[in-house]
Amino acid sequence: MTQRLRKILHADCDCFYAAVEMRDDPSLREIPIAIGRSREHRGVIATCNYPARRYGIHSAMPTARALRLCPHLTLLPGDFDKYREVSRQIQAIFHELTPLVEPLSLDEAFLDVTDAEGFQGSATWMAQWLKQQCLARTGITVSVGVAPSKFLAKIASDWDKPDGLTVISPERVEGFVEALPVKKLHGVGPATGARLEALDIATCADLRRVPLERLLEEFGKFGHRLYELARGIDERPVKVERERKSVSVESTFDRDLPDLESARAALAPLCERLEGRLARHGHPPLTGIFVKVRFDDFSLTTLESRGLSTDLASYLSLLEQAWARAHRPVRLLGVGVRLLPEDARQQLSLPI
Repeated sequence: MTQRLRKILHADCDCFYAAVEMRDDPSLREIPIAIGRSREHRGVIATCNYPARRYGIHSAMPTARALRLCPHLTLLPGDFDKYREVSRQIQAIFHELTPLVEPLSLDEAFLDVTDAEGFQGSATWMAQWLKQQCLARTGITVSVGVAPSKFLAKIASDWDKPDGLTVISPERVEGFVEALPVKKLHGVGPATGARLEALDIATCADLRRVPLERLLEEFGKFGHRLYELARGIDERPVKVERERKSVSVESTFDRDLPDLESARAALAPLCERLEGRLARHGHPPLTGIFVKVRFDDFSLTTLESRGLSTDLASYLSLLEQAWARAHRPVRLLGVGVRLLPEDARQQLSLPI
């Protein structure tokens, strides 16, 4: 029996927070704007509009650097209550198509429309309707990718931004994946990308020529994932919304950090990335913070605190305590926060 091909959409609002601000104040549309905290607060950019991107500004960039690139940048603090309300409106439109919606953040989601009954079953027509309805009802443009798998749908949504619609039909998958740069694959960050480049692997066609055994030797368990993605294989299902319990960022270093001082130096960029990710999630209420350290012998330690804030000094304090547990070079460093459970948030919002 032939397995039924899935139809997956990845919908991604174009520069979401900035788009909401430009919708509400049209005078902002043609000038470079960004949402983020001020440089005095060691802030980072949550998002920016396309005129700002022409100056090289992007999300998670330190605000101070963004202002050096574009001194006349208009910096807005952001209204996350407003962004969450627009996100709820857009998510409601997603659910008109299918109950199988997996939100990734306020501004993007996967939708499984394999069994959706409308539009004669055409995922392309569904995507067109989705874009039209989001624009008509909320004033926000959405780029949509259509494909038989999640990883291809996500790549497709970014293919022709802004206001894009890219369809990778089943018959196109083979040729599309072969020509795809390996750095576009899900899970391939700068470090893995550099290792692949060192092996003269630039595209998925190159990757396919490497035996699975060699990939496992070079990349461990992730080698199997690379083997599958290079062949367009991604069976991950679209999961309906589950409560997020934490938000974190981490980095595996090309060379181990030899001592505590070098680990301290690596912490600030991670904290900036975390701040950007929290901004994209609308700065949810927190219960604590944590630091994760993997040493050169692959031992792992995590240290948490419920009494500290998300500033650099707090993370430095946790890092020093975590490093003292082993006094070894550091292979991986991560920082994160624990989120207040959803039911507790609702209780806090109840009238007294």
